[in-house]
Amino acid sequence: MQIYSRRFRDAKPINFGPASPRKLAVHGVDVSRWQGDVDWVNLRSQGANFAYIKATDGGDHMDPMFRTNWRKTREAGLKRGAYHFFYWCRTAGEQADWFIRNVPREPGALPPAIDVEWNGESSCKRRPSRKVVLEKMQVFMDKLEKHYGQRPIIYTAPDFYRDNLKEAFPDYHFWLRAVAEHPSKVYPGRRWLFWQYSGSGLSHGVDGRIDLNVFHGSEDEWHNWVTARSN
Repeated sequence: MQIYSRRFRDAKPINFGPASPRKLAVHGVDVSRWQGDVDWVNLRSQGANFAYIKATDGGDHMDPMFRTNWRKTREAGLKRGAYHFFYWCRTAGEQADWFIRNVPREPGALPPAIDVEWNGESSCKRRPSRKVVLEKMQVFMDKLEKHYGQRPIIYTAPDFYRDNLKEAFPDYHFWLRAVAEHPSKVYPGRRWLFWQYSGSGLSHGVDGRIDLNVFHGSEDEWHNWVTARSN
């Protein structure tokens, strides 16, 4: 698969110094309904080599653009995966069942991702203990791994990580939000696979702003990782 070099702009550029994400080879995006109707062919040519697409939240909500984005990313040749926004007011089992009902089990798809944050902007204000958080995550991830045959990736943000995820899940890949400093400073000691380095990306192919991400490795390492997921 051809790798397109990064041509994104950023409305709020950050100088990450010698650890700039620009030095990594394989960039991508994540999207939800808020990006509207994306021109994926154009966006790919700007450097979106992969996409994580919001599929579901909670136990009964589906992103209205998921099916369109899922189809169009495949047509445009992007590697893509789906993610679920986890609600702390619903059981883990019903959330896993809802995701499985709506996201195809498709050869070549990237591993599913679980987005774990505090639900501050929703009606669910619950903040369970760290023990309960880890138990609920494990139930959800086990069900997805059994169904899709791939271990889910964990996406998180600094405050939630600090409260719950330090030293947890050492055998899982992490996708970390760090838009002001390098992940090594925000999440010391944590190995990561994807880095969400901007929430203010600008690009041909999408109106408004888009989240920018990068894979932690070389182009060859990306191809090897993707190939291993496809077998």
